Parts: sequence; structure tokens; C-alpha cells
Amino acid sequence: MKYTKATNYALHIMSFLVTRDERENLSLQPLADHMNMSSTYLSKILTQLVKADLIQSAPGVKGGYSLRRAKEEISFFDVIQAIEGSGAMFTCEMNLEGEGDCKIERVMKEAEAQMVMFLKAKKICDAVSTTK
Repeated sequence: MKYTKATNYALHIMSFLVTRDERENLSLQPLADHMNMSSTYLSKILTQLVKADLIQSAPGVKGGYSLRRAKEEISFFDVIQAIEGSGAMFTCEMNLEGEGDCKIERVMKEAEAQMVMFLKAKKICDAVSTTK
């Protein structure tokens, strides 16, 4: 299984934001410079994080981006879902058993459910604080 590059960037963006003062806005260009990425691509990722209510955007001279929720509440799953969406990772396309329920899909859904529980339990701020 592989996540998109946008998810990789979003997780790193959020890990950077949770280490900053929660009341401080960070404008697009300094964040793009820090992340070493184009401001256009960064803007697209930030828009998805805003839509997911993980961060907020403030216009104006003192505007920029900041966390919308408490950093202790933001999980890996929240960020991944904001970028990747909420669709199932596996869908059976070949029900060869002739039954209404694919046995392969059942196993894959169970595995996905365990992974989702794990990612919901892991908070971005905890991962960042343990790496210092």
C-alpha cells in the first residue's frame, strides 16, 4: 500500500505546525521555503487541510495558517483522510465464490479497520515530541 506524495507532505506540514506557537500564523511563502516545495503545490495541500478543519487560514498582513484544533487531538488518520479521502483501500472486483460476500474482501477490510484504529490513536504531536 502506498500513500500519495501529498499525504507525505501533509504529515510533515502538520508535524511542523504542531511544534509552533498555536496562536501564531505562518504565511504561505515561509512555509513553502521551510518545506522546500513550491507555494502552488503547498497551497493545494493546505486547502485540503483547511477543508478538513485541521488548520485555519487568516487573510491579511498578519494572516497565514495555524492549527484549528488542539495539537493533542490531531491524529495521523485525520491528516491522511484529509488528503486521501475516506474510500475503502480494497474493494473486491472478483467474487469467484458466487456468494454475496467475498472472503478476501472481509480479510482486507478487517486489516484496514485495525490500521485505521492504530492511526487514529497516533497523534502527530506525540510522534514529533518523541523524535526530539
